[in-house]
Amino acid sequence: MTKRRSKGDGGLHWDDKRQRWIATASLGFDPSGKRIVKRGSGKTKTEAKNKLKEVLRDYEDGLIIAPGDYTVGQAANDWLTYGLSGLDQNTVTTTTILCKTHIIPALGKRRLRELSAQDVDKWLAEKAKSLSTSTLSRLHSCLNRIIKRAMARDKVRRNVVELCRVPQGRKGRPSKSLTMTQAEEVLKASGGRNLHAYIVVSLLTGARTEELRALCWDHVDLVGHPDAVPSVPPYIAVWRSVRNGGDTKTRKSRRTLALPARCVDALIQQRAAQQEDQGDGWSEHGLVFASTSGTELDAANVRRAFRRVIKRTSLNAAEWTPRELRHSFVSLLSDAGTPLEEISRLVGHSSTAVTELVYRKQIRPVLQEGAVVMDRIFMK
Repeated sequence: MTKRRSKGDGGLHWDDKRQRWIATASLGFDPSGKRIVKRGSGKTKTEAKNKLKEVLRDYEDGLIIAPGDYTVGQAANDWLTYGLSGLDQNTVTTTTILCKTHIIPALGKRRLRELSAQDVDKWLAEKAKSLSTSTLSRLHSCLNRIIKRAMARDKVRRNVVELCRVPQGRKGRPSKSLTMTQAEEVLKASGGRNLHAYIVVSLLTGARTEELRALCWDHVDLVGHPDAVPSVPPYIAVWRSVRNGGDTKTRKSRRTLALPARCVDALIQQRAAQQEDQGDGWSEHGLVFASTSGTELDAANVRRAFRRVIKRTSLNAAEWTPRELRHSFVSLLSDAGTPLEEISRLVGHSSTAVTELVYRKQIRPVLQEGAVVMDRIFMK
């Protein structure tokens, strides 16, 4: 005699129309008083019972509101809609592109509860064929946060993405720097152009492009205080950036940099030219490097203008971007024997480890101090 199912274990019956066994479980009532019923089906009793056990297990785990057909795509769109508030608009745009280009097309139709670590591993391995390791890391981070948000809303039991490691992707475009001869060539080619002062200050101070685009005349002193003790040279105060809220990248990125004479001359010319070019459409924002209307420069516009300058040199314009001016600053200082600690302070890094990691190809690897001292000690 078949044992009667206990109360609360759900029901199991054959559906002639669907030709499947149907498992049902009553999970109480929703706020409107409507009974909550979950169903599972299978070709055999065993399969249907397993589906029923899964439903009951979810109920015990508190996952009573998650529909079984909730997909990765739905979770991703929910995160994009509600999970990015307060972030910089550029970050939101980049994240949205990554999700809609790589995550949703590949995994979007997959039921979230059925997503496995193997699915994620296969997806990352396939993406590794065409994307860099840094892009893979960002994709992994996005999917991880998507699943975490779904977990917090009882859509899924666990986050399988945390079990997966980011594979090695394609090698990205290698960072490079200008030699002294190339740097002089670029400075000469920029003369008489709108971006001249920008290039000079970027190359000779190592300021980030995001910091220069936010630099205001109030934070520039082209005279200094020569009579002070100790004397104060001309300087720029790098206290702002175009990041969300105007903050610099890190706390140590807030720094005051003395200006080489060449920078002072370029900025004096920049201020005079800016005052002459102010027309009826000018909107004063106090920016050192501004558009023709006085507003903040766009990164893409700076990149295009920079490459127009590079085209006037012997270099390949397609291979260079404004950020390489900062790399060149580090390289030239290192070649001149400047200690790593000093370079790290000048470029606003939180530690020398960051400087070595980001600019490892620009830092001179040979430490000569020991050999010089020992030669002096053991002179023949």
